[in-house]
Amino acid sequence: MASETLKGLTADTLADRAYRAIRDAVATGELRPGQKVTERGLAERLSVSPTPVREAIRRLEQDGLLERTGPRTVQVAAVGDAAIQDLAEVEVALRGMVARFAARHAVPAQLDHLDAVLDEADDLLILVKQRQQAGQDISRHLDRLLDAMQRFNEGVESCARNPVLVRLLGQTRVFSSPERRARLLERIGENDRFGLDRYGSHRALVRALRAGDSAAAEALVVEDARGGLGDLLATPATAAR
Repeated sequence: MASETLKGLTADTLADRAYRAIRDAVATGELRPGQKVTERGLAERLSVSPTPVREAIRRLEQDGLLERTGPRTVQVAAVGDAAIQDLAEVEVALRGMVARFAARHAVPAQLDHLDAVLDEADDLLILVKQRQQAGQDISRHLDRLLDAMQRFNEGVESCARNPVLVRLLGQTRVFSSPERRARLLERIGENDRFGLDRYGSHRALVRALRAGDSAAAEALVVEDARGGLGDLLATPATAAR
């Protein structure tokens, strides 16, 4: 029976979806460093043929997440701190490039949509802070806030009109979406102000996109992405300072 992350795939882009499913399983710890897996075993867990799994494994080997141990077997690689920092720099640079392209190609309707998402996020942030001060549960509102910010980031990527760049960004992210959210929720649980003051730069980004200022848009995103990844990669005690 397929696990929560390694679930059945039915779309035409099976190799892409298998890649994301296995990558998420590695990122969330469902597949642990040093754990050996086989092409056939993964294919059974994903309910697909070995062919798309073989392609997904090849890409994950290139990413450094899997290591070949035999003709049909691989193991989850132990990614060192230096490799993670290198990957973070690549992600930061690619996110900056996405913003640069977005400033060139965004149309008013897309930018209006980004502002609308930020309006929703602002309202949710007020509710989160109010409930925090009142000692009330914030989980539902916080989930909605994180959903809104994910839609904002996806909207910026859509503005870039560069699917190759967006795909590269997806392949080089330090954290998968589930792991990033899990880490954010964990850190906010330890420090109720963690990351919630970063959304102010998003308004400045939309202004830069409206002005067609590629350099400003890239600089804003690079600074925000570097700070956000740095906080998530830091130990909880360090990030709370």
